[in-house]
Amino acid sequence: MLVWLATTAWTSLVMPGLGLLEEHRPLWVVLGAVGVAAFTVAAGGAVHAAVTPWVPVGRRRTWGRALAAASAASVVLVAPVAAGRWDTWAWVGASVVGVAPLLLRPRWVPVVALACTGASAAVAGVVGGDVDRAVVVTAGIGLSVAAVNWAPAWMWALLVDADAGRDARARLAAGEERLRFARDVHDLLGHSLTVIALKAELVERLPPGDPAARAEAEQIRVLATRALAEVRAAVHAYRTVDLHAELDAVRQVLDSAGVRCTVTGDPAAVPSDAAARLAPVLREAATNVLRHSRATWCRVEVAVGDAAATLSVRNDGADASVADAHSSGLDGAAERLADARGSLHAARDGREFVLVARVPVDAPTPAAGGTA
Repeated sequence: MLVWLATTAWTSLVMPGLGLLEEHRPLWVVLGAVGVAAFTVAAGGAVHAAVTPWVPVGRRRTWGRALAAASAASVVLVAPVAAGRWDTWAWVGASVVGVAPLLLRPRWVPVVALACTGASAAVAGVVGGDVDRAVVVTAGIGLSVAAVNWAPAWMWALLVDADAGRDARARLAAGEERLRFARDVHDLLGHSLTVIALKAELVERLPPGDPAARAEAEQIRVLATRALAEVRAAVHAYRTVDLHAELDAVRQVLDSAGVRCTVTGDPAAVPSDAAARLAPVLREAATNVLRHSRATWCRVEVAVGDAAATLSVRNDGADASVADAHSSGLDGAAERLADARGSLHAARDGREFVLVARVPVDAPTPAAGGTA
């Protein structure tokens, strides 16, 4: 996007440079060069800030004011350059019109175009230039450049919005899951803790040595133990992972991003504990494919054998910018696997990136019985 805009801006500003070549007065050559250079720097900074989402709003406004000041100054510094021989400032005005759609709201673009066209006609009339030609250059060329600049900028804005929407959906999903888990814990503990608190108050009111105090204390212990067991069961269910569903979700995400994804193996054969360990690795691998590669295909293989469950992810499009085995996300996945005596191996194979995760599983117990 920046290369495209820089190319169109440079092409537009070549024409005022030709006016400097037509000028024979050294003073106006210097003043005109200063005016064109100041406008070029201000326009470049303003456009870069406008199309870069993470640039602060204050900096964008500063560059916008700098461009307005440079444009106004260019009327004085550039207008007399090659007067009567070349419409030098008309080309500067065309550049202002060309970048207006990137910096202003749509309703202000016609206003800027009319103002620059009027200024170009006035400048041509004052310095003895061709008014009609100046109007054609500023309005015609300027609007053409504006259209050429607006189309890719509009597409870029759509991509930025889509990426922001994807992040927002991910945050919303995480927030909903936290709320669901919080409701489950509240439902499990709310009643039990209320009863425990009431019984504890009752024990406090009983006289020392009263046999009822021991019975109430025993009931408190039973309630607390039961509540703890319920919370542990809830957490276990919360952590239970359907590896088949995870694979389907990853495949849908990659397919929607234009990455052809194929899955082989039987995820149902992976024990639940191993699936819970491999699912985060699968998600991290899919994230790396989307963010750190130019992949067109991805193959995921799940296998169980040799007392271990194995997840293998291979994709093309690997280059020097692809995250390697020492990236923070893969480091975290490797640490989680190490807790279960598992391993993670990630490496480049030419233009392909290969990730293999292994988690030990308990060998099945042989069936009893048999004949001699």
